[in-house]
Formats: sequence, structure tokens, C-alpha cells
Amino acid sequence: MNSPHPSAATSSAVRAPSRFSQFYALTKPRVVQLIVFCALIGMVLAVPGLPTWPDVQLALVACAGIWLVAGAAAAFNCLVEQQIDAKMRRTAWRPTARGQLSNPLTLAFSAGLCALGSWILFVWVNPLTMWLTFATFVGYAVVYTVILKPLTPQNIVIGGASGAMPPVLGWAAMTGSVGPEALILFLIIFLWTPPHFWALALYRVEDYRKAGLPMLPVTHGNEFTRLQIFLYTLVLFAACLMPFIFKMSSWLYLVAAVVLSIGFSGYAWMLWRNYSDALARRTFRFSLIHLSALFAALLLDHYLL
Repeated sequence: MNSPHPSAATSSAVRAPSRFSQFYALTKPRVVQLIVFCALIGMVLAVPGLPTWPDVQLALVACAGIWLVAGAAAAFNCLVEQQIDAKMRRTAWRPTARGQLSNPLTLAFSAGLCALGSWILFVWVNPLTMWLTFATFVGYAVVYTVILKPLTPQNIVIGGASGAMPPVLGWAAMTGSVGPEALILFLIIFLWTPPHFWALALYRVEDYRKAGLPMLPVTHGNEFTRLQIFLYTLVLFAACLMPFIFKMSSWLYLVAAVVLSIGFSGYAWMLWRNYSDALARRTFRFSLIHLSALFAALLLDHYLL
């Protein structure tokens, strides 16, 4: 009996992801990076002027703890949604969807990350940050993933509260409290989340329909969703001006906020008036640029002016 060709076997072995890569993929690295970046902005803005070395050390430890708990939430999300992920092209590659990691192993990994991150935050940062971060874990992994996402087209709106928490966590880590400035940053991300995800849902609508998820384009149609995206970008525009109005920032941030918000609203207007999948993709990608550049402008403004 002939054996498989050696080069084919070797090629298959090379393509097989390592166990480390599989676990790392569960943490949704790009999403977690954005979460930690937004938390870091909250930390920076909470400290007047240049940080001291103890401030830097505290921020690094807090970022590590938040990263671990956020990764745990992402892994739990992959566990709960493995059947849904397997039906969607965007997520079918995930290790849980492909059956590469067992449920007990994934659950243990998620629990381990959450426990380690929570311990770091409680012992080395402060209890308030630990409890807020754990509440965010529960909000995303349980309230959003298990309850809201499969039941209501408003899942992104309500569940967006968990995704908007990182700046609050960062602020709490450095001050031991939650100030109004942190709540303004929370509001910006909370209002940014629906148009960001609905733009994605528009060109992935068949995936969501096949998976049985009641995303807004599935339940209310393409045109209604496009209108909601545009309206949300207008409200978001106003929220993005609040750091300047409340003297958290100066003109450098204001200019960036106006330009970025006009860009996001412009994309949403074009999407509403003349839809195409390509334009929905560009709107989704610009939404990522919008939030990242907005918070980067806050960071520059804090140190330069």
C-alpha cells in the first residue's frame, strides 16, 4: 500500500497551527489590543502632566490585568458561540469552531485567564478596578453573548456598555475612583459601537441570517439599518466634542475630533443614500480609524498642550 507523499505530509504539518497559536487566537488579539489601548488612554488622562515611574509601573500592571480578563471574555465568547462561528465565514477559522480545542479545555483557559487577571488587579492595582473589570467580563461574556445577542436586534446597543468600559477601567486603575471624564470617554465608545458593528453586519448579513442571529439588518432590513448608522454618527459627533467642552482637551483634539467625525458621518451619509457592500466595508474600516485616531489625538493633546 502506497504511503502519502512526504512533501504533502510535511506541508500539512507546517500548516497545522500550534497549540499556543490556537489559545492565542481564542483571545481575539486585535480586539483586545484596542481594549487595552482605550484603557491606557483612560490611565493617561487620569494623571495630570507627565507620569512618574510608579505611575508607569501601575499602568503596565493594570494593562496586563485588563488584557488577561479581556482575553478570558473573548475565549468564553468563542466557547459559547462555536456553533454560530462555524456557520459564518468571518469566524469559521476559530479553533473552537473547527473543533481544535475541546469545551473543557477552552473553559479552563478562560477561567484561568480571568482568575489571574482579577488577582493581579486586586492585589497590585485596586479592588475597584478588579470588580469593574470582572463586571465587564460578565457583561460581555454572559449578558451580551448568552442573553442579548441571540434574542434582540438591540444587542449591540445594550451590550455596547461592556465594550465602552475600558477607559473607565483605566481611570479607576490610576485614581481608585470613576470621574466624569471617564464617563465621557465611556459615552463616546458606547455611541461608536452600533454604527461600527452595523456597518459590518450590512455586508455580512447573510452570515448572520444563516447563523440565526437577530442583527438589525436581518430583522429590520438594509435601508433602516443604514439610516440608524447615519443618525448614530451624528449623535456620536456631538459626544466627541464633549472632551473639549468640558476642558479635558484643547484645540488639537478638537480639530481631530471634528475632522474624524465629519469623515465618519460622511461615510454614513453615502452609505445611507447609495448602498454597496464595498462602501459598507470602507465605512467599517473607517470606524476603526475614527476611534483609534480620536483617542490618539486625546493622548497627544494631553502631553503637547
